[in-house]
Amino acid sequence: MLFDREKNLLFDLTLPIYPFHKDLVGFPKVTRWNHAEGARLNSVPAGIEPKDFPEGKSQAWEEVTLATHLGTHLDAPWHFYPTSEGKPSKRIEEVPLEWCIGDGFILDLTNKGPEELITKEDILHALKDISYTIKPYDIVMIRTDYDKKWGNSDYFEKHPGMGRESTIYLLDQGVKVIGIDTFGFDRPFKTMGEDFKKTHNKDVLWPAHNVGKEREYCHIERLANLWKVPVHFGFTFVAAPVIIEGASAGWIRAFAIVEKDKTE
Repeated sequence: MLFDREKNLLFDLTLPIYPFHKDLVGFPKVTRWNHAEGARLNSVPAGIEPKDFPEGKSQAWEEVTLATHLGTHLDAPWHFYPTSEGKPSKRIEEVPLEWCIGDGFILDLTNKGPEELITKEDILHALKDISYTIKPYDIVMIRTDYDKKWGNSDYFEKHPGMGRESTIYLLDQGVKVIGIDTFGFDRPFKTMGEDFKKTHNKDVLWPAHNVGKEREYCHIERLANLWKVPVHFGFTFVAAPVIIEGASAGWIRAFAIVEKDKTE
């Protein structure tokens, strides 16, 4: 049995989807119907009156208009490029579920400053700090603590981001899924754009995302609460995406299962 309430702790690593946030492109729109409205709407197909429901109340529900890349989500290879490793890129419904559950480990990169690139050397130092050796199909989470900045401009415009070499290094160890607790996997849009204007070098634009053209992998953006997990490794991580046919990403409820014995 995967989860034993007597032996395990659960840690929710998901950033909620907040409606109507002014800083988001394609921000979510949520229409809500309360229980009285539910009675009014349900009465029509049922051929009865709203008052016929107990206390005039029926089911509440919501209708959501939402981009696939908002909230905590898993980016499929299709998001990165039409092909990966010379084959048609997997869309979200084609991502193997076995990639989305496995042994998790957290790398502490909270020392990285605003807009800084997370390098291969940073990854090696963080691994050394926790004395961990990566296994194939491990799921790595990059902790920056930028989820604590949600709600202000720093969350969107100042976070550090993964680089090409750091991403490739993790994939070389057999990793298929990499998560991060920032708005995007690469550095902020504006930062990369300013670098391109200075250098006219296209390699500075989404270098970590673009690894997906030559190496098949997925990454998770906008994790949260990595700082709450009491261990760096030795836990199970789960992040199965919602299936949206043909989509480049799917929302996830990410969580860690930690054995209580390992926290004592």
